[in-house]
Amino acid sequence: MNWTKQTLAMVFCATFGASVGMIAVAGSTSAAAQQNPGSQQNPFYGSMTAHPATDAVLPLSLDDAVRRGFQTNLGLKEAEAGETSLHGEEMEALQEFLPTITVSGGTGVHEYDLAALGFGPSVIRKFSAFFPPQTRAGGISLITKADVTNGQVNYDQTLYSGPVINGYKAIRAAQQVAHFQKMTARGEVVQQVATAYLRVIAAASDVDNARALLEADRVLEQQAEARHSAGTAAKLDVLRAQVELQQQEQRLLASQNARDKAEILLKREIGIAPGQPVQLTDPAPYSDLIERSEQELLASAYQNRQDYQNLTAQAKANYYVLKARQSERLPTLSFSGNYGVTSVSGVGAHGTMMAMGKLQVPIFREASLRGEADVARAQLDGVEHQLADLRANIVAQVRTAQMDARAAQKLLEVARSNVDLARQALADEADRYKAGVDDTLPLVRAQATLASAESNLVQSLYQYNLAKLALARSTGVIEQQYRDYLGEK
Repeated sequence: MNWTKQTLAMVFCATFGASVGMIAVAGSTSAAAQQNPGSQQNPFYGSMTAHPATDAVLPLSLDDAVRRGFQTNLGLKEAEAGETSLHGEEMEALQEFLPTITVSGGTGVHEYDLAALGFGPSVIRKFSAFFPPQTRAGGISLITKADVTNGQVNYDQTLYSGPVINGYKAIRAAQQVAHFQKMTARGEVVQQVATAYLRVIAAASDVDNARALLEADRVLEQQAEARHSAGTAAKLDVLRAQVELQQQEQRLLASQNARDKAEILLKREIGIAPGQPVQLTDPAPYSDLIERSEQELLASAYQNRQDYQNLTAQAKANYYVLKARQSERLPTLSFSGNYGVTSVSGVGAHGTMMAMGKLQVPIFREASLRGEADVARAQLDGVEHQLADLRANIVAQVRTAQMDARAAQKLLEVARSNVDLARQALADEADRYKAGVDDTLPLVRAQATLASAESNLVQSLYQYNLAKLALARSTGVIEQQYRDYLGEK
């Protein structure tokens, strides 16, 4: 019965407590986590550094990053440890159904004080006729010694116990909960790592755009200097070109710093030493959004989302916990026995045996039994309420993710069109500047417009890919299909 109480208490902790935090992150990564993937509030920010840094550049694809995340992510390792722990608890529960056989034995020298045991001289004289003549002639010592050797085999088995049976079923269901927690953690790792990887790609694209605009501004500044030297342009045009060149240098430095910080966060996610140089081998992925009906997405979510399966297993575990509490009113039948052999020096060996059946019937524990059953029923009701809430939440998450993905795709299309228009406008303004029709002011404005449009395009593509990852997460297929949602290399 002690084991049963410990097991039921452990099931409560495993199924009702630890998984609440997992459910909170199961649907999609929060906006705060997307904006700041290095936030310490994120339970999956952290990893074990697998290898020290080297001078060699490490090529890193998105698939490699996800694989490294699976190997080193701290949150995932904790979930795997929880599953292993519950597997050990299941083995302990299984032992309650199996016979327990132990063997013990020992040998030693025992010294006895006969007077202390109640055998004084007067008592010994009464039994002296039974002792050998030589013992009677020499007198009987009140201090005696004996070599005692014994061995014993013990057998114990529970034949029937309602709490033990239902406790075992509860721990089996709790192990399923731990498994689904681990699978939920794997999905979280994929989303975290992919988000960090895409952030580095976006930051690197900003650096490339800033560097290209810097080169264009440098050419513009040289042209303005040449025209001023030739007397065809005012000094103001030169100053404008120099100011724009220095501002673009600042943008490049800021972009490079943002890229380096994003790269450090990615390394932190996947267990790479901060000083290890890496080279991302995948470009910014793009694929058209696969249109699927809301019914198809919801069917996929109910079938594949691990947090939904987790709560279903929790309800099952708490149901068996309640049954275990209710079955404490039933009798418990057990059997125990042993067989042993004891050898005493001078006397010889003799065997001992014991076989006993034990029937325990609770007579009056009504207050305790009702209280424990009420607690278990409340826990079960709480999980069922969470399950009902999660069903509604899945619908909301799927709809929201689908709308976000569609909106992000349209914003990306507009951003691409803006870049094309800004490039055309800059080319036309460059021709007007070369022809002497305009000064540098319209040209600088056109360059700034293009810079803004290209930065917006990079961010739009980044947000579009994040929206597709959130859609894959909301339907429970992010680990298996993140490549399909993002697109091939």
